[in-house]
Amino acid sequence: MNSSIKHKPWPLLMLGLSLLQGCAAVQPWERGVLAKPQMALERTPLQSELRGHSYGSREAAGAGSSASGGGCGCY
Repeated sequence: MNSSIKHKPWPLLMLGLSLLQGCAAVQPWERGVLAKPQMALERTPLQSELRGHSYGSREAAGAGSSASGGGCGCY
């Protein structure tokens, strides 16, 4: 067997182990800390959804948005 074609699993194994270190189990008593408003992606998700809907209604080219209908904001 040619030694230059030898399969070396160590780099792949080390990459896999380093990626698994980012996974962590969250205990039930720690979930309250993660549910705080400071951890949210958006401060006001409802307002952002309504703002996106009105923007999609005003823009006639709604490619990619789920809003459909006329320019009045109706579905």
